[in-house]
Amino acid sequence: MIPLEHSSILVQEFIYDIENAPTPECHASTVEVSNGTVIASWFGGTKEKNKDVGIWVSRNTNGSWSAPVEVVNGVQEDGTRHPCWNPVLFKPEEQPLYLFYKVGPSPQEWWGLYMTSEDDGKTWSEPVRLQDGILGPIKNQPIQLENGAIVSPSSNETLTGDWTIHIEQSVDSAKTWTKTEPLNDPEEFGAIQPVVLNHGNGKLQLLSRTKNDVVAQNWSEDHGKTWGEMTATSLPNPNSGVDGVTLKDGRHLLIYNPTGKNWGDRVPLSLGISKDGKNWEHVLDLEPLRETTDKEGEEYSYPTVIQAKDGKVHLVYTWNRKTVKYIVLEPSKIN
Repeated sequence: MIPLEHSSILVQEFIYDIENAPTPECHASTVEVSNGTVIASWFGGTKEKNKDVGIWVSRNTNGSWSAPVEVVNGVQEDGTRHPCWNPVLFKPEEQPLYLFYKVGPSPQEWWGLYMTSEDDGKTWSEPVRLQDGILGPIKNQPIQLENGAIVSPSSNETLTGDWTIHIEQSVDSAKTWTKTEPLNDPEEFGAIQPVVLNHGNGKLQLLSRTKNDVVAQNWSEDHGKTWGEMTATSLPNPNSGVDGVTLKDGRHLLIYNPTGKNWGDRVPLSLGISKDGKNWEHVLDLEPLRETTDKEGEEYSYPTVIQAKDGKVHLVYTWNRKTVKYIVLEPSKIN
C-alpha cells in the first residue's frame, strides 16, 4: 500500500493483511459506527458468485481490527448452498445495528435478508428474510429522515437484462417496508445501486450506477414520496458502484471511478465534493492511476462512505479483491 498524502487523511490501512486473508477474494464492503465501535462487513469466498461466498465482519474498538469472522452463509434448510452478496450495515436511531444482505445464485435471482446486533456487531440474530418484493438496500446505506422514516436505495436486475432503481421506505423502524415503482426507463438508462443524498427541506437526490457511461440522477421534493425522471449528471461512470454522503455542514461527498466509457476500468478511485449535488469538484484520488498500474489486474471499487456522530468520515472499498481498505477523513480539511 502506497500511503496517501492529504491534510484530511487521519487513518489509512487494510482491515486485514493479504497474507492472512480469510478468503481468496472479497468485495462489496460496508462500514458503520455504533457506540464508538467501527464495524465493517463484506462478502468473501473463492470468487464472486461461487457458492462458498459468505458475509464477513470485523470490528475496530481500540484502533485495531479484529480477525474477520464469517457471520452468515447461504446454506438453505434443504442443504443447498447459494452465494451471499452485498452486505449493508445500517444503524437507525434508537434501534439495533442492522446487517442487510442478499442470498441467491445471481443478482437476477437473489432475495433480501437481514440480521441485527444489540452489541455493536459482536453477536448477531438469526437471519430474517425480508417480505416478498423487498430486496433491502442493494449496495448503499439507507438514510433516516428527521421524522424517523427510513429511505432505502434499491434496484432490480432482471433475467432479460433490464436494470431499474427504486426506493424502499419504512416508517416503523425497519419492521415493514413499502416500495416505489421503478424510477427509470431501462431502455433509456440501465441503472442500479442508487445513493441517497439529503439536501434538506424534503429535497432528496439519487445518484446511480449505469450502463450508460455516466452517473445518473433523480430528484424528489417531498421526502422521497415522488421522484422526477432520471437524467445524466456530468460524472463519468464505468459501470461501477459509487457511494456518497451528505455531511453535517451541508456539502456532499462522493466516491467514484472517474473513467467513463472504459467499462470495467475501476482505477483510479476518486473523492469528489459538491455544495449542490450538481457541480462536483475533484478532491483527491484515493487510488491514483500510477505508472505501474495494470488496468487489467487492478481494481479499487465499490466504496461505502459514512459520517459518524463525531463528524469524522469513514470509508471502505475493495482493494484488488484481495482485502478491504479503510480510510478516516477530517471533512473540515476537504476543500
